[in-house]
Amino acid sequence: MIDSKAIELLFTKARTQNGWLDKPVSDDQLKQMFDLLKMAPTSANSQPARFVFLRTAAARERLRPALSGGNVDKTMSAPVVAIIAYDVDFHEHMPRLFAHSPAMKSMFDGDDKEAMRERFAFRNGSLQGAYLMLAARAVGLDVGAMSGFDNAKVDAEFFPGGRVRSNFVCNIGYGDPAKVMERLPRFDFNEACTLL
Repeated sequence: MIDSKAIELLFTKARTQNGWLDKPVSDDQLKQMFDLLKMAPTSANSQPARFVFLRTAAARERLRPALSGGNVDKTMSAPVVAIIAYDVDFHEHMPRLFAHSPAMKSMFDGDDKEAMRERFAFRNGSLQGAYLMLAARAVGLDVGAMSGFDNAKVDAEFFPGGRVRSNFVCNIGYGDPAKVMERLPRFDFNEACTLL
């Protein structure tokens, strides 16, 4: 088991950030974060998530029109904004990523299976987005995930081909402790879990 300090860093003391210190995040940190998250599991090693890291003010401005009003300031001031998206044609990479079972790709082939690919990619891409947040914390960064934006606008701006679709957005950097909200309640085990 990991030690209590690691548990605090990843879960119990970690907080969703709403404001950012003026401290840069390096490309090396983003690569280190990705190298951690890519090792976590996805169904059939599908790895459908695609990440766009907005590192400059100009790049973040491209996102501004899609953001809900309450998310604009904290996103524009974040050192990095990650758009977590998923590739609905992830299966084209299966011969490489799941090489021990060549037939796996054919399970997803065909226009009639697009809805199934969409669900599969969204589910596993969401997992990878969660791994991104834990990996960011593991390398000493803070995160603030958001779903308050217009997916269609994000997709038109960043993924116009339609193959890749946005899921959620996550601000990354060094959080400003003065802007962290009070921790909200969590369910107890017996409220959320069933033992059979």
